[in-house]
Amino acid sequence: MRSFFNHPWIMLTFIVVLPVLLSLRNPRGEPENLITQTTTSSSSSFSGTSFGTVKLANTFPFEFNLRIRDGSNLQYDFYRDTCPHAEDIIRSSVADIFFDHRTFAASILRLFFHDCFIQGCDASLLLEDRNSSSEKQAIPNQTLKGFDKIDLIKEEVEQECPGVVSCADILALASRDAILLAGGPFYPVLTGRRDSRQSYFQEATDQIPRPDDNVTRTLQLFNLRGFNARETVSLLGAHNIGQIGCDFIQQRLYNFQGTRQPDPSIPLNFLADMKRNCPPDNKNTSTNSSTNKFSTFTISKPMNVHHSNKKGMSYAQALSSAISSGKSFDTHYYQSLLQGRGLLFADQQLMAQEKTARLVSAYASDDGSTFRMDFAAVMLKLSNLDVLTGNQGEVRLNCSQLRNS
Repeated sequence: MRSFFNHPWIMLTFIVVLPVLLSLRNPRGEPENLITQTTTSSSSSFSGTSFGTVKLANTFPFEFNLRIRDGSNLQYDFYRDTCPHAEDIIRSSVADIFFDHRTFAASILRLFFHDCFIQGCDASLLLEDRNSSSEKQAIPNQTLKGFDKIDLIKEEVEQECPGVVSCADILALASRDAILLAGGPFYPVLTGRRDSRQSYFQEATDQIPRPDDNVTRTLQLFNLRGFNARETVSLLGAHNIGQIGCDFIQQRLYNFQGTRQPDPSIPLNFLADMKRNCPPDNKNTSTNSSTNKFSTFTISKPMNVHHSNKKGMSYAQALSSAISSGKSFDTHYYQSLLQGRGLLFADQQLMAQEKTARLVSAYASDDGSTFRMDFAAVMLKLSNLDVLTGNQGEVRLNCSQLRNS
């Protein structure tokens, strides 16, 4: 019998995976529980299948479901016997879509984040329900794109292995492959996820991070899901790719916190650049409530805003002309924040707290290798968040419909 390490692909995977797994166990000494004083739940609520009632500062209490946090029931090559070509099919499909639609990587990354952030990586976001409001219909999710692309990939997999591969696994694998094609780092994705039998409209409405959140609330929301400050700052580096739609910038430029004035913290030369790219839209800047419902990770045009400006800006544009933006997954997001040129208020707020500002500075200080390594580690952790496995949930035949609907 051949040794485990005699297989070249397994050996390669081991070499790549080991540093990432070790970084998850101890992300360079960063303490695991950075924010505890604002929660009303006891430590016992963070175990097993119990629910904890958590109250955030300046927001409503909500029920937070904690299931299988570490994804320990997932496996390497879970479909080796039941659908051995599944991952190849997904990888090929993602490549075909990516080269036709270069914005796909940013879209699928945000889709994946929104799914995992609410009740875990269970494809609940993909469900549609004609009888009640679905997670997809929540206002923070109305800007998401890429649902049709996941459906295309699912159809390809179903032709090979009907009813075997979950939509949750397809979304996790497709996100990893798209990030890699966009110049991002590789990270391992274990499989064996099951699809949720329900959607979470209210949770998505209340709990998705917003573009106008302050740093305290951002850290609280991520900490409730097991992410420390370093992991939060590295995960927000996903804003390296894609474009920030003007809908998420308007309030900050023209009616910051209801003052009918721009955010005074924006440097004047950058304010002029932002206004040039995003001229005033009276329909979306008259009040301060609309942006509260948009997600930090959702930065495309909302479907229910028919008169919004279609323009936007990327973090490569946000940099001054004296600094090269380099590749998509480098340091330009963090360099922008150091200059006060964060596009979203929530992004620039990372400089408002000494702990997160130090992390931003650290990520901006090298060629991007530190950020890429940490981003790979946190994406692995995100992909394992509160997954359904074994007899939980189901494997949908169509990602938007329950199997017996």
